[in-house]
Amino acid sequence: MFTNLSEFLKYLASPEEAKINGIPPLDKLSEELGINRASLREQVAVARALGLVAVKPRTGTQQLPYTFTPALQQSLGYAILCDRNNFESYSDLRTHVESAYFCQAVEYLTEDDIQELKALVEQAWEKLRGNPAKIPHQEHRDLHLLIYRRLNNIFVTGILEAYWEAYEAVHLNVFTDYTYLTNVWTYHSDMIDAIERGAYKTAHQFLMDHTELIAARPNPQSFK
Repeated sequence: MFTNLSEFLKYLASPEEAKINGIPPLDKLSEELGINRASLREQVAVARALGLVAVKPRTGTQQLPYTFTPALQQSLGYAILCDRNNFESYSDLRTHVESAYFCQAVEYLTEDDIQELKALVEQAWEKLRGNPAKIPHQEHRDLHLLIYRRLNNIFVTGILEAYWEAYEAVHLNVFTDYTYLTNVWTYHSDMIDAIERGAYKTAHQFLMDHTELIAARPNPQSFK
């Protein structure tokens, strides 16, 4: 099973070893796994890039809780550097994932979650109506991720988190068309109001209407 996994990844995934006893020094682990130190170092470097371990000078190599996001960030970042249009393709994937899981996600939200969503909307409007107006990017990101917080699905979370990292990488977080931003936050306001009322299908329609704005938005010219 999973013969393409490295010896080190198989070791990390073992039920007890790394979790209970910790990861031993590379010399000892190299002998234990029956692979040379150079190969093991390469395997550890891959695991580190995937966000599976942390390597620190004094504490050595430590296993981290699994998250899907780092692997996606690495692959997606490379894809976008190769071809800017790959961001649009991934954005389409993200839209479908949000749509598919929306009604399930909002049913799990607590009253505190809903109040937090409303506070994010209020903060966004304060920024937009300020003098000078400010872009409520962090509120935008936090609002969308919070909606899916209770799903307990690390793969959905990973897809959405990687999207927002890419969104910033292509500089959409500095998009300053005021009419566009006010339209976006009008949809957000209506969506959260519908969620609070338990009108989940109505809220879902606001979500879908709001995503259609992306197609009408020009790409920023500052992409590097």
